[in-house]
Amino acid sequence: MNFQRKKMLLMISCVLSLMVVERYSRNQGEELQLSDWFRPRRRPDVITTTDWLAPVIWEGTFNRRVLGKHYRNRNLTMGLAVFAIGRIADQYLERFLESAKKHFMTGYRVVFYITVDDLDKMPDVDPGPLQTFQVFTLREEIWWQDFNLLRMRNLGEHIVQHIQGEVDFLFSMATNQIFQSDVGVETLGASVAQLHAWWYFKSTKDFPYERRRRSAAYIPYGKGDFYYDSAFVGGTPQQVLNLIEEYLKGVLQDKQNGLNSSYENHLNKYFFLNKPTKLLSPEYNWDVTFYPPPQVQFVKVAQHPKRRPWP
Repeated sequence: MNFQRKKMLLMISCVLSLMVVERYSRNQGEELQLSDWFRPRRRPDVITTTDWLAPVIWEGTFNRRVLGKHYRNRNLTMGLAVFAIGRIADQYLERFLESAKKHFMTGYRVVFYITVDDLDKMPDVDPGPLQTFQVFTLREEIWWQDFNLLRMRNLGEHIVQHIQGEVDFLFSMATNQIFQSDVGVETLGASVAQLHAWWYFKSTKDFPYERRRRSAAYIPYGKGDFYYDSAFVGGTPQQVLNLIEEYLKGVLQDKQNGLNSSYENHLNKYFFLNKPTKLLSPEYNWDVTFYPPPQVQFVKVAQHPKRRPWP
C-alpha cells in the first residue's frame, strides 16, 4: 500500500512538473515582439527608435489593445516609489498620489512606496482598487544629507530588503509631478529612461553633461546619445538597483577627488554606458514652465517647478 501511494505521488509530481514546463514554454512562445505593438512610422515628426533599436514611446506609436491583452494575463505587480520630505511633502505629495491613483497602471496591482520624514506629512489619501500603500519614515539625523543621494540610497535599501520580491517592475518619480492622463504598460521595460523635456529639442553638443575628466559622471565632448531626466526612471527592480549602485559608487569616487556632480549627471553617464531598453518621450514628463511644441501632442505627466507653489 505504501509503495502504491509513493508511486502515485511520484506520478502526480511528474505531471505537475510537465504542466509547469508546458506553461513556461507556452509563455515563452507567446512573448510579445516589438513589431506586434510598436508603430514608429505613425510619428515621422519625432525620433521613435534609437541607434541601439530601443523604442521611444510617443502617443500614437503603440497599440494599447495588443499591450493590454498581453500583460493582463501576466499577473504582474508594479511598484511606484516617491520620496517626499520637508516642504516637498507639504506642497506636492497629496496631488501626486491622487493623480497616480487615477492614472498609473490602472487595472493592475500597484504598490506605492512612499517615504516621508514624518507620518503626519502623509496626506489623507486611500489607495484605490488593486493598490496598496507602504509608508516609510526617515531617521531625523539624516534629513540634512543631499536629497538625491538620500533618496536613491533609501530606495536601494528597500529594493534589497523587500521590493525585489514584491513587484515585477519598479518606477521612481519626483513628487512634483502630476499625472494628466493614463500611464500604462506601454512604459514597461527592463531599463526605462525618461527623455528630458527641454534638452530633447537641443543639440547634443549643448547637453549639460559632466565635463570634468576626474568625475565619475564625465562624458567627453562629442559623445552621448540623449539627455535624460532624473525625475522618472524605471525597469525591473534589479535594473533600478544597478543604476543606484553605480550612482553611489560614482558619488564616492567624486568625493575622493574633491568633486560633487549631480545625480542627473551620474544618471546620464549610467545610461550612456548601459543603454536603456525603452525611452519615454517628453510627453511623460513635460515641464509646465514651457508651452508644448507640436511634437508633444499629449502631456501625460506634468512636472511643476519646485520653486513655485501649485496653481
